Parts: sequence; structure tokens; C-alpha cells
Amino acid sequence: MNNQILDPQIAHSTSAKVGIVVVNLGTPDAPTAKAVRTYLKQFLSDPRVVEIPRVIWWMILNLIILPIRSGASAKKYAKVWISGDKGGSPLLVHSKSQVELLRQAINRDPTRPFIVELAMRYGNPSIESVLQKINDQGVDRLLVLPMYPQYSATTTASTFDEIYRIYKAYRNPPSLRIIKHFHDHPLYIKALKAQVEEFWQLHGRPNFSAGEKLVMSFHGVPKRTLDMGDPYHCECHKTGRLLRESLGLSAEEAMVSFQSRFGKAEWLKPYTAPLLEQLGQKGTTRVDIFCPGFPADCLETLEEIAMEGKEIFEHAGGKNYFAIPCINSHPDWILALQGIAEENLLGWNPLIDSAEITKERLARVASIQGSL
Repeated sequence: MNNQILDPQIAHSTSAKVGIVVVNLGTPDAPTAKAVRTYLKQFLSDPRVVEIPRVIWWMILNLIILPIRSGASAKKYAKVWISGDKGGSPLLVHSKSQVELLRQAINRDPTRPFIVELAMRYGNPSIESVLQKINDQGVDRLLVLPMYPQYSATTTASTFDEIYRIYKAYRNPPSLRIIKHFHDHPLYIKALKAQVEEFWQLHGRPNFSAGEKLVMSFHGVPKRTLDMGDPYHCECHKTGRLLRESLGLSAEEAMVSFQSRFGKAEWLKPYTAPLLEQLGQKGTTRVDIFCPGFPADCLETLEEIAMEGKEIFEHAGGKNYFAIPCINSHPDWILALQGIAEENLLGWNPLIDSAEITKERLARVASIQGSL
């Protein structure tokens, strides 16, 4: 039996359609133990995420982690869940907003619209359902934009895997481009800088000469991924350095750390929680913490960093703790998404390829590079 997915019947005279799929990690459908268990099982069953022999990990996951963590994580999700008709998981809410704003920004020509959709690697809307949706609309050129600024096999490569797996079943898949990373893109760094500076305009700038700190915390991964050649550690540090330099800070004033350690193995250091405890024990009067690797606020930034981090710092003797929101729907971030997408769409759309647009884009990037 042929299991290939058939394409819609499209006339040969039909104009080529270009699609953009923005992919983020994912989220449970509800802040309940059942929904969280479903999400965690899919997420933690990915061999890219947990590189432990499958038989051993199956027992650990199904007999220990899922029964214990599902309920505990559901309570954490409930703390940050957004209420209302347009509410839900913060990650999903912010991601939907980003995609809608990108759709509006990039579609200058209504006669040649880009089809822009959101997908989640785990949970809903699934990558498979979104690829089927755009296939039904006749998309024959597809740009995939994973929302992971720093490449890691545990995140970006997993998205690659899923897309290739799905398209194996297609008789006529589209031309495909996937953005690997944008950790040092000038527009991305500019958006991070703008978010931090606007926060400081509202809450005052830390007194760095008095020992107050900016902590730039990235999601952690096992150290063995670095030893095996994963560039994630280096790309996080480059993002941190570029942001720090754009803010005019020294390495002592703006520090890079890694959060969310899990298990007994060594992960990328320094760990965020012990660092906050150390700063609190020193009596640091203020710490501002920012998560540059997260384009959208989620459970990790809102609960682990904003809530748990504050408790750790203050309990250890620290004074003032400020969690800077992620770039979410900041105008500079939407412009960055547009610019990153357009650079990777060259040759696929006459409007994107026009000399006027190219000149405008190059001038914008050059001016940003000069100001950083």
C-alpha cells in the first residue's frame, strides 16, 4: 500500500507560493497533570533531547520521571498560565503574537503573500499538522525558522529530524530551507539590547560600579554535548559577549550562566541557581537577570528564573532582584524576524529580491552594526 501523501491538484499556471514556518519548542495544552504528562513524554522521548540508551531511559522516564514530575510541573504551569479567551501557555500566546506580527510585516505585496504559520516541535500545533496545512495551500517553497538563536543538537537538530521524517512520506515535497542559527545576527542583538535598555528606563540601571550585576542566563545542556562537538556553548557565549559589549559592560558586570540542570551529570557551567546564591551571600544589592536565548517567555523564564531565582537570591541575602522579560513582541524583534527571514528568502520572491529592498536591508544592517 502506498502511504505517500498526495499533493492537491494545482493548475500548472498557478503562481509559486512561499511558506514560512516558525517553530518553537512546545507546551502542554493545559496546566494539568494529564496534559503535562503527555507533553513531557513526547519531549523527553526524543533521543536528541536525552542521549541515554533507550531501554534504560524508558524505565527511568515512565517509572520515575513522568509519575513524579507531571503533577509538580502542572502546578508550576498553573502559576504562569494566562487566563482569558486568548490566554493559555505563555509560550504559545507570545509565539502566536510573534507570528501574526511577522505575517503583517513581511507581506508587503497582497498579490504575492507569504503563508506564515506557527508550529511546535512537541505538542500543538504540531509540525506535521502545519506542514500538511501549508501543503494543502500549494506551498512549493518553504523556509523553516526555528526559534532557537543558538544551535544545539538537542533543539535545532531535532526540528531538522522531524521535518525530514515528515517529508519522507510526501511524493512532492517543497523546496526547503532551514535556518540553523542567528546567535550573532545584528538585528537579534539589537532587539536584545533594546529590551534591556527599555527595562532599565523603567526600573533604573543597576549600579555596576557598586558591584550590581546583569546575569545572562541560557538554557543548560549536558557538558558532554560540548565535548562531542555541539557549538551551543560557544554560541551562547558569543551572544552574551555581543550583548554585553553593546550595553557597554565588562565581563565582570554582565555574566553568562546556564539554568535548568537535570540529573547528576555535569552540565554547562556556571549554573545559574548557585551563581544567584553566591551573589546573594555576598550581599549584592541588585541583580538583573535576562534570558537572551529565549525569544518568548515560557515556564522556564517566568517560573524558574523570575520566581525561583528571586527566592534563591533573596534567601541567600541578596537585596533587589529583577527578571527582565524576553523580547516577546518587541518591535525590534519583529523587525529582526523579518530581516532574518528575508535574508533567507533571496531568490524565492521578486519583492524580496528587488534592488530597492536589498539596498534598504543592507543599509539597515550596516547602521546597526555600526551602533553596536
